Amino acid sequence: MKPTRALTDALLRLGPSILPFADAATVELPLGRLLRLALFQATVGMAAVLLIGTLNRVMIVELEVPAWIVAVMLSLPLIFAPLRAVVGFRSDTHRSVLGWRRVPYIWFGTLLQFGGLAIMPFALLILSGDTTGPHWVGHVAAALAFLLVGAGLHTTQTVGLALATDLAPAHARPKVVALLCAALLAGMVVSALLFGALLANFSPVRLIQVIQGAALVTIVLNGIALWKQEPRDPHRTDKRAPRASFSQSWRAYAGDGTARRRLLAIGLGTAGFSMQDILLEPYGGQILKLTVGQTTALTAMLAAGGGLGLMMAARWLNRGGDAFRVAAAGTVIGIAAFSAVIFAAPLDSARLFAAGVTLIGLGGGLFAHGTLTASMAKAGPEDTGLALGAWGAVQASAAGLAIAASGILRDVGGAVAQSGVLGEGMNEPAIGYLIVYHIEIAFLFATLVAIGPLVREGTRVARPDEGRARPLTPKSLVNQPT
Repeated sequence: MKPTRALTDALLRLGPSILPFADAATVELPLGRLLRLALFQATVGMAAVLLIGTLNRVMIVELEVPAWIVAVMLSLPLIFAPLRAVVGFRSDTHRSVLGWRRVPYIWFGTLLQFGGLAIMPFALLILSGDTTGPHWVGHVAAALAFLLVGAGLHTTQTVGLALATDLAPAHARPKVVALLCAALLAGMVVSALLFGALLANFSPVRLIQVIQGAALVTIVLNGIALWKQEPRDPHRTDKRAPRASFSQSWRAYAGDGTARRRLLAIGLGTAGFSMQDILLEPYGGQILKLTVGQTTALTAMLAAGGGLGLMMAARWLNRGGDAFRVAAAGTVIGIAAFSAVIFAAPLDSARLFAAGVTLIGLGGGLFAHGTLTASMAKAGPEDTGLALGAWGAVQASAAGLAIAASGILRDVGGAVAQSGVLGEGMNEPAIGYLIVYHIEIAFLFATLVAIGPLVREGTRVARPDEGRARPLTPKSLVNQPT
């Protein structure tokens, strides 16, 4: 009996040390409720993998859709990204007889995802030309499907993060952020494996089943995630209560000089970490002669580094660390990581390349966690959605534009280098990739410049023993979720 008790105590001590978000639960946000809430991030990750990974390949290879049409379709969700700040603001100021602010927006975001995924497979089949109907119907339907899914996932993620901020006490937010980001990674990895297995023997009917199955999973998981999460407060959402306009709220939020600098740092850093997204695997295969299996393993290395970065950031912040220092540390690691990737080509070192890829994930995890936590910390109780919407808008827009620009820069830079204009020494296949990696390093140095004054200003996260949640009392049960 005693050895069993000793083993149990050892495991309890070991869990939080290995997983910094294992003890993210508080009296206000118990572990079961927190894990349910994280399901919305899993569905966002599933939608992202479906759009960027699975459908990207299926449309070009199996359905033989022209690549330029695929590129345009995949870019449509980016149109909605700048509107995340508006969506977050609307969830802050929503007036509801039922007393909810966040729930309606998360639910309608879920319905948008469901609707887009429901019509998407049929739109793609028309788009492929395997039909007797007019071809333009496929273009319109596919564009509508991608736009609905993009609008839905941006709405769900923005307002879901705002709801998590509302529910979590300040000292637990770093761990809550880590858990939510881990749920996003888990959703991406699991869905990628499932989609790959289910579509191994491709057929149009199987494509319809997989995409509509994803739609069903999305609405079920998000419904579970929302169940009894947000407390109902009719007084707070009374239609007779005064409500500021978006322009007034934005001026008040952006009027603080640190807010503009923070958003600038987020945009620069996100662009710096994102330009490599579509280039690492081709770089490994074309320049370092890695096999398909070896380049595919890069995704796992990147995800492993990102997960480690999230855990390190959570532990650092849980000890009262400065969120901007965490983001700056991730930026410095990113500079070293891209330097390793660059030197892997002349040294012909696959190991150095693998180490660089892992460090990119590590630095990106630290940067994302630090900037998201800083945005949460700077948000007031009445503008949480606006602050997190602004973070999401800048982050998503910067990532999308950076990824699009990276392909153009690689092609143009490579063509110029191989034309001989830059000299004989620059006439190498790797030059197009290296130009992009050097630009990313420049972005990361610019990010450090932007973060510098923010570090001096400071965003220290409260330690667990500062402002720890008080125990529930009969009085505090009045506004519990219903």
